Amino acid sequence: MSKKYPIGIQNFESLRKDGYLYIDKTALIYQLVQSGRYYFLSRPRRFGKSLLISTLEAYFQGKKELFEGLAMEKLEKDWVKHPILHIDLNIEKYDNPESLENILHKSLSGWEKLYGADPSERSLSLRFAGIIQRACEQTGQRVVILVDEYDKPMLQVIGNEELQQQFRNTLKPFYGALKTMDGYIKFAMLTGVTKFGKVSVFSDLNNLDDISMWNEYDEICGISDREIHENLETELYEFARAQGVTYEVICDKLKEYYDGYHFTHNSVGIYNPFSLLIAFKRKEIGSYWFETGTPTYLVKLLKKHHYNLERMAHEETNADVLNSVDADSTNPIPVIYQSGYLTIKGYDPRFGSYRLGFPNREVEEGFIRYLLPFYTNKGAVESPFEIQKFIREVESGDYDSFFRRLQSFFTDTPYELVRDLELHYQNVLFIVFKLIGFYVKAEYHTSQGRIDLVLQTDQYIYVMEFKLDGTAEEALCQIDEKKYALPFAADPRKLFKIGVNFSNEIRNIEQWIVE
Repeated sequence: MSKKYPIGIQNFESLRKDGYLYIDKTALIYQLVQSGRYYFLSRPRRFGKSLLISTLEAYFQGKKELFEGLAMEKLEKDWVKHPILHIDLNIEKYDNPESLENILHKSLSGWEKLYGADPSERSLSLRFAGIIQRACEQTGQRVVILVDEYDKPMLQVIGNEELQQQFRNTLKPFYGALKTMDGYIKFAMLTGVTKFGKVSVFSDLNNLDDISMWNEYDEICGISDREIHENLETELYEFARAQGVTYEVICDKLKEYYDGYHFTHNSVGIYNPFSLLIAFKRKEIGSYWFETGTPTYLVKLLKKHHYNLERMAHEETNADVLNSVDADSTNPIPVIYQSGYLTIKGYDPRFGSYRLGFPNREVEEGFIRYLLPFYTNKGAVESPFEIQKFIREVESGDYDSFFRRLQSFFTDTPYELVRDLELHYQNVLFIVFKLIGFYVKAEYHTSQGRIDLVLQTDQYIYVMEFKLDGTAEEALCQIDEKKYALPFAADPRKLFKIGVNFSNEIRNIEQWIVE
C-alpha cells in the first residue's frame, strides 16, 4: 500500500490517527522541553512550523497514544497534562489596526470562558497575564504557551510604517506578559518566518532562546537526506521507475531541486518538506513551493533599495544581520534569507561572516521567474513564453530575433521605476540570462556596469560583451583584446562574437554587431 503524504496537514493528532507518514522529530522535541523553557524558531513558510507547534500541543496534553512507536514513547515516563494557550496568527489578513486586536481578543475570550475573567483587566496584555495565572491556579499545573506565526501581522504590513508601529505597540506588551508571568509558565514556543529586531516585538521578552541557528536543532523542521532514506527508500525506487531513470538519478534530482537549506554554517542540508512530499506523491519534479504564493513584499524591498540582483547569489553578511529584521531596515537580505529564498552556503570563522546563495534549483528558478514581470513590461502570463522563445532563438542561431525580443523587454519601462538606469539594465539582463541559463549553458561575469556573457548550445557558442553609452564596435574590440573567445578556439561549434551597446538616451539596446 502506498504511503499517505501529509501535504498541508498541520495537525499532529489527525496526521497520526489517519495514518499519514510522520518523520519522527519527537526526540528533538523531548530535548527542547527538557533543556529549556522559552524558545523562538524562525523557518521559511511551508516548512513544518505549525506541525511542530501541534506536536508540542499533543505532548503537553499528555496524549501518550499519539506517540506510539515514536522516540517520545521511550523517552517520556510521566505524560503530565498542562493547560495550553495556543495562538495561531496565520488565519487573519492584517490590513487595518483592528484586525490584530480582533484575533487576540477572540483567543482571550475563548480562554476566559475556560478560566474566568477579571473586569479590572482591561488591556489585552493584562487579560493575557490574568488568564495565565488563573489557568495555572485552577489546574494545579503550569501553563504552556504556543504561538504560531507570531510575525504574520508585521510581515503583511512591511512598508506601511504607521500600521507596523501600531501592531508592534500591541504585540510588544502582549508577548511581554510571558516574562511577567514567568512563575506560572512551564514552556513557551514562538515560531515565525522572520525575527524582528531586538528593539521591536521582543524587547520585553529577552529570556527567549532563539534556536533558529543552533546546530543541534537544524533538523527540527524540514527533512534531511538521512530521513528520506530511513522513511522513503522504497518510494525512491518507485519514483525512479515512474520517471524512467535510475535510483541514483532520482536521488540527485531531488537534491538539486529541493535540498540545500542550511540554517547554520556546519549543518546538514535540509529539504523543503512541502515540495519534497508533493514530488513523492505525484512522482513528478515541479516548482511546488512557488505555486502556493510568493510574498510581494520581497520584490517591494528589492526595488525600494535598488538592489543589484546579481549580488544575491553570493551575498556576504553576518549573524547579527541574519537574525534581525527591522521595519525601517535598508537591507532586504535578512527578510529574503529568513523567507527561505537564500540560505547559508559558507562561513568564514575569522570574520564571523556568512556567504549566502540560493538553496536549490526550485527556489532559484522560481524566484527569478517570479521577478521577471516586476522588472520588465512583460506580464506574468507572457513572461514564461518569452523565455521559451529566447531559448529557441539561441538554439537555432537566430541572434537578431533574440536581440529584438530583448529590446522589447526594455521598451515602455516607466521612467520613475528606473532611477538608476544602469542597475535596471543589469537587473533585467541578469534575470533574462539566468532564466535562459537553466536550459542552455550560460556563464555570466560582470564588474561595475560591464557584462560579458558566454552562452553555449549544442551547435553554437555566443560570446557577448555589453557596453553602456559606448559603441557596439568598442564592445566587439574588447572581446578580441581580452581574448574572451580563446577557450573555444578548438571547438567545432559555430562561434558568434557579439558586441552590444545600451544607450541611456533611448533607454534601450541601441545596436549589436556580430562577427
